Amino acid sequence: MTPAERERLLVRILDALSDPKSAMAEGRPHHKAKGRAIDMLTLHFGSTGRVIYMAEELAVLYPGEDVFVPDILAVLDVQQPEDDPRMAWVVADEGRGLSLVLEVLHQGDRNKDLVANVERYARLGIPEYFVYDRLRQQVHGHRLPGPDATRYQRIVPQMGRHASAVLGLDLAVVGNRLQFFQGMAELFGSADLIGRLKGMMESLESRAEQAQAQAEQAQAQAEQAQAQAEQAQAQAEQAMAGLREALLAALAMRRIPCPDEARARLLACQDPATLQRWLLRAMSADSLEQILAE
Repeated sequence: MTPAERERLLVRILDALSDPKSAMAEGRPHHKAKGRAIDMLTLHFGSTGRVIYMAEELAVLYPGEDVFVPDILAVLDVQQPEDDPRMAWVVADEGRGLSLVLEVLHQGDRNKDLVANVERYARLGIPEYFVYDRLRQQVHGHRLPGPDATRYQRIVPQMGRHASAVLGLDLAVVGNRLQFFQGMAELFGSADLIGRLKGMMESLESRAEQAQAQAEQAQAQAEQAQAQAEQAQAQAEQAMAGLREALLAALAMRRIPCPDEARARLLACQDPATLQRWLLRAMSADSLEQILAE
C-alpha cells in the first residue's frame, strides 16, 4: 500500500470511528460483558499456547468495503504480541481476513447485529460469527458450511451450548453471563481467578490458624499431663516415704532392732506393695527377719 493509499485508509477509518451511529456507546453492561469475554479468551489461549490473535474494537478493512469495528475479533495462526502496535486490521496488509467475530448486543442496533452483519460477514468469508444478546440472554451462532460458501448456517445449540470450531470452545449463557467451556471445564477470567485465589489463600490461612490452635491446645494438654504426672509421682513418693516412716515407727514402738543394713534396705524400697506388707507384718511379727521375709 502506498503512503497516499494508507493516508486515505486512515481517513476512512477515522471517519467511520467518528460516526455517531457507528461509535454509539451501549453503556457499562455492554463494556463489562465484552471485557470479560476477551479476558477469559486471552487467558485461556495464553495458557494453552495456541496461536490466535484477538482484539476488541479494532477497526477492520476489507478491500472495497467500508470499515467496521467488531466488539471482539479472532484470527487463527497469528501471534498475539504483548504490545500490539496495530491501529487497524487491514486485510490487504495482513494477507488474511478474520476467523471469527463476536458481537455483544445490549441496547444497540439489533437489525445490524442480527441481520445485516450476518449477511455481510458471510459475504466477506468470515468462518464464524457469534452474537451475545445480553438484553435477552441468548447466544446466536453462525458458521460458513464450506470455504467457498457465502451464506451462514445457524449453529444449533447442544444442551444449551453453541460450539465454535474456530475457538475450540463452547459458548453458553450461565447465570446471566456469557460463559465459555472447553469440554466440561469452565473458563475463568482474571476477576474469577483472583477471587478463587483469594478464597484459597483465606482457606489456607484459616487451616493454618486452626492447626496452630490445635498444636497449642495439644501442647497445653501435654504440659497439663506432664504436670499431673509429676504431681502423681510426687504424691507416690510422698506416700512411700510415709510408709517407710510408719514402718520404722512401728519397729521402734515394738522395740524390734533395725540395723543400718536393714534400715538402708527399707529406705531404698520403691515398691509400695512391699512396704505395705512389711508394715502389716510389723504389727505382729516378733523379729525383723519375719517382717522382711520373702
